[in-house]
Amino acid sequence: MALVVAPELGAGLAVPGRDEAWSVGVEDPAALVRAVEDELAPRWAMWSSATAIELARDGVRVARSWDAAAVHRLLFGGWRADPARVWARLHGRSTVDLPTAGPVDLFSQPDDADGGRAIRADGHLNPAWAAGEWADDADRFGPWAHALAEVARLQQEAVGQVAVDADRPMAMRTAIAESTAELLCAELAVDGLPMDRTAMEALVSGYVGPRPRSSQEASELRDARDEQVLRHVPEGVRFDLRSPSQVKSMLRMVGVEVPDTRAWRLERVRDAHPLVDALLTWRKAERVQTTFGYGWLDENLGADGRFRGEWSGSDGAAGRMTASAGLHNMPADLRDGVLAEPGHVFVRADLGQIEPRVLAAVSGDRALAAATQADDLYAPVAAELGVDRATAKVAVLGAMYGQTTGEGARALVGLRRFYPVAMAYLDAADEAAQVGTDLRTYGGRLVRMGSAALGEPGQPGSVGDREARSRAAARGRYGRNAMVQGAAAELFKVWAVTVRARGRSIGAEAAAALVDDALQEAAARWAPDRSVRFLADTSVISTWADAKP
Repeated sequence: MALVVAPELGAGLAVPGRDEAWSVGVEDPAALVRAVEDELAPRWAMWSSATAIELARDGVRVARSWDAAAVHRLLFGGWRADPARVWARLHGRSTVDLPTAGPVDLFSQPDDADGGRAIRADGHLNPAWAAGEWADDADRFGPWAHALAEVARLQQEAVGQVAVDADRPMAMRTAIAESTAELLCAELAVDGLPMDRTAMEALVSGYVGPRPRSSQEASELRDARDEQVLRHVPEGVRFDLRSPSQVKSMLRMVGVEVPDTRAWRLERVRDAHPLVDALLTWRKAERVQTTFGYGWLDENLGADGRFRGEWSGSDGAAGRMTASAGLHNMPADLRDGVLAEPGHVFVRADLGQIEPRVLAAVSGDRALAAATQADDLYAPVAAELGVDRATAKVAVLGAMYGQTTGEGARALVGLRRFYPVAMAYLDAADEAAQVGTDLRTYGGRLVRMGSAALGEPGQPGSVGDREARSRAAARGRYGRNAMVQGAAAELFKVWAVTVRARGRSIGAEAAAALVDDALQEAAARWAPDRSVRFLADTSVISTWADAKP
């Protein structure tokens, strides 16, 4: 059932494939949705997760959905999935110059013929409605829901066509899992992450000092942090620590020569001079100050002790779930501040050796699938290749990332011999991506590779042969990796939504068991032949810092 919600005004309802649509004017549309959910438990079609967020804010958690934006990204790749674009692609219309809503002036007058309709005479969505004006008039709720119902119907047909034409039989299951993942993202965004403000501020203070009471005090604290590095250079000499070129010059002054100032490179020469250690310590504090400092807490940590960021079920590339506000990359040293609330705990789970196990499943390589039966997949691979475990791991990961040099690359010869199906799967993706051919993941997601047309040498906009080869090789590496990373993201979301469906109001030990059981259930749905074994390291913890990095 297609659903559009105008907060505090009402809702529109429609059923795909039917002409009826209903405009319902009510002050509490969430209560209406809850009643229908309890009575019928439909699969709700929504334009995007914005609808799920509105419902979650009002305490309504629906079980099933069809998210038009999520499915559009699956079908057509990329990130942009606004209603006008979704509608146009499904109806074979150009998205280059989509109609836009703008202010009325002498040169742009409203089209009365289209103003009261969801669909314009030219077949595009009414841009004013697509921009949100459908919510200004209760009579528009139903027609807007009807347009959404038509989108859901056409998308279901398109996903079915992908399953057949692209030989991606899991496409429909993927579309459903992607849609349900958007429900999960909406709930994560609304519920937030429990965080102890006092503990977190103490951790921040340990890096950057106490919360400044004025801009002058903030500047003084910054200068004091800088001085901990600059005291290692001759008196009277000053460098801008935020300038890579000046940092290189500073290091050269004390006898440390490096090609660049990346953290991993400086770590290798940490003991060369006290300045290097001080610089690395300063960098960690600077990152906390600029990205994870007091302003970060003030912006995202609510009075209820919940830290909130935006979540999305897809990054618009290979399909990985993403989050804003540092929820993905919070420094490990700050995670002690993420504490379970009294009477609660966290259940953490880490998928073990997920990439090679996914490769075994999506490629259909029986030999690699046999290796996944071991707790440590790299041990049987090492035995086959006649190398140590570390080399086997580097070789397998290198094959998925397109590594062409080093010990792992030399072991690639053995991988091709013992696991030819998996290697051929990666090579095929690499070759297609190099010439700009778009790819589809195991679950049917389109991964755009861009054009390989770079012009004739010597012509405007063209590149030389060397640069052309470099770009093609980069596309190839991205393509082979996207086929694995994208499939891993699909499996993860099937797992996540399975946990969501099963895990309502249960205890910690039961939740931990559920997470493990849900992985097996998800894997059986995602890779039905069950030839590949998937593992998760699951534990019950009280703070994020106790989780495995």
